[in-house]
Amino acid sequence: MSLEACRERFKTFLDQHDLRVTGQRMAIFDAAFAEKTHFTAEELLDKSRAIDASVSRATVYRTLPILIESGLLREVDIGKSLKFYLPSPPEESTQQAQVICVDCDKIFEVAAPFMEWYGTTVSSRLGLSPVSQRLQVSATCNEFRSTGKCKNRR
Repeated sequence: MSLEACRERFKTFLDQHDLRVTGQRMAIFDAAFAEKTHFTAEELLDKSRAIDASVSRATVYRTLPILIESGLLREVDIGKSLKFYLPSPPEESTQQAQVICVDCDKIFEVAAPFMEWYGTTVSSRLGLSPVSQRLQVSATCNEFRSTGKCKNRR
C-alpha cells in the first residue's frame, strides 16, 4: 500500500471514529511514516515538530493509540518501560519477530512466516482462536562484547 493510500486510510479511520483530521495529527502521521527504523514517542514528537511546530506532546501520546488501532502503526514493547513504534502498512501480511539487542536496545525485525501456522495450530488444539501473537528474542551484541563498541547503540 502506498504512502498516500495509508494517509487516506488514516483519514478514513479518523472520520469513522468521529475524530477530526487535524494538521497536528497529519504531521504525526507523516513523521511516523518517514521513519524506517523503530522510534519512541519522544523521537516522534521531535520529528513531528520539525514538520509542524505546534504539535504537542499530548497530541502525540493521544495519536499513537489511534495509529495502532487503525493498523497503520505497530507497538513493540521490549520490557524496559519504553515502547517503540514502527509503521505497519496493511499489505505487510508476513508475521514479524523481533530480535532485541540487550546491549544497545536495537530492534531487528525478522520475517517469521511460521508464527501464523504455529499460533493457529496450538490454539486450535486447545479449542481457541488466536487473536494476537508475538515472538521476541533478546540477544547480546558480539561486537560490543569483544570491543566495547556497538554501531547500533543509540
